[in-house]
Parts: sequence; structure tokens; C-alpha cells
Amino acid sequence: MADPARAARLAQRIKVIVAEALRRRVKDPRLEAVTITDARVTNDLQHATLYYTVLGDAEEQQATRVALESARGVLRSEVGKNITARLTPTLEFVPDEVPVNASHLEELLQKARERDAEVAAIAQGADFAGDADPYRTSEDDEAGR
Repeated sequence: MADPARAARLAQRIKVIVAEALRRRVKDPRLEAVTITDARVTNDLQHATLYYTVLGDAEEQQATRVALESARGVLRSEVGKNITARLTPTLEFVPDEVPVNASHLEELLQKARERDAEVAAIAQGADFAGDADPYRTSEDDEAGR
């Protein structure tokens, strides 16, 4: 087992190598809009998981998934040439869900802002149900109330 720091360094190196190989070596037009967002390597340095995002609709994302699977061998050989590990890790490509989750969170935050604005507008013209200050003060105690 390698230490986790070495695995993290190797993951970052693999991320850069694969991104450059996609840009320079792989000549598939389906892979032009791919961005490698993250890479993770197991502690034994045998398997690398690469997270990617694709601009486009579901059909383009599916075509990109197929293209990445077909280019896996070329990308693995590029990784093998450019790292100093004894064994070249296997590559697994996983679509990154962070942009989808981020847009969902933005929608939820926008709804919360709108509801806050509605409550603030209602509270602007509202009156207190009882006195403006419902708590007893020391002045009230002195007056004998």
C-alpha cells in the first residue's frame, strides 16, 4: 500500500495527463467538450477514477461516455508513459454530478430568497398583536403595576 499523499499526487498527475491526451492525442469530435474535473486513485495505486463533465444534452453526454470508453486504452497507455509507478492503473470514467447538484442548490436558494422577500413584505405593514413591548420593565414595577 502506498501512502495517501502519494495516491493524491498521482491522481492529480493522472488528471493532467488525461486532460492533455484528450486535447492532443485523441482525435474524437465527441470528446471536444469534455472537462476532467477530478481524479482519485486507490491507495494501492491500481485503479484510477476520473470524474468528467460534458456540455450538452443527454444525447451528447451518452455519446461522450461511449467515446471515453473507446479511448480508454489510448489514455491508459499515455498515463503509463508519463508516470513513474511500477504498474499503470486502470482508468474508470464517471460523470461528475457536482454541476447538476450545484444548479439544484441555486434553485433552492432562489426559492428561499423569494419566500424571505414575501415574509419581509408582509411584516412591513403588520402591527403587533398586543403591546409593542409586551415585557415588564423596571419602570412598570416602580409605578406599581
